[in-house]
Amino acid sequence: MMKRFILVIIMMISTLGIYSFSNNTTDAKKTSYASYYHDKFNGRKTASGEIFDNTKLTAANRTLPFGTRIKVTNLNNGKEVIVKINDRGPFHSSRALDISKAAFNEIGNTSHGTIPVEYEIVD
Repeated sequence: MMKRFILVIIMMISTLGIYSFSNNTTDAKKTSYASYYHDKFNGRKTASGEIFDNTKLTAANRTLPFGTRIKVTNLNNGKEVIVKINDRGPFHSSRALDISKAAFNEIGNTSHGTIPVEYEIVD
């Protein structure tokens, strides 16, 4: 009887311990690199069905739901821009975001192909 009681207590502590260390990674700030779309994509349909426009503040991410708005911060200069996810990509392991040229210009210089960024969901 005592062994069973101790076993139940250990199982409860283990379960609570695992629960307390799980975090919601979708709300966490993440760091990666961002690149920007080439002008050749203007007018093409995005994965969400929207027509791509390099003058709008939009972005591609492999997993975030379409319509998600994220704040992207250039880690080199602290400049920020809010973009809406409307496409899938980039399909390059070292980058988490492809952002429109307009968004890239808000936070960086397009003479650089990529910039280190931090991003987080805003709504």
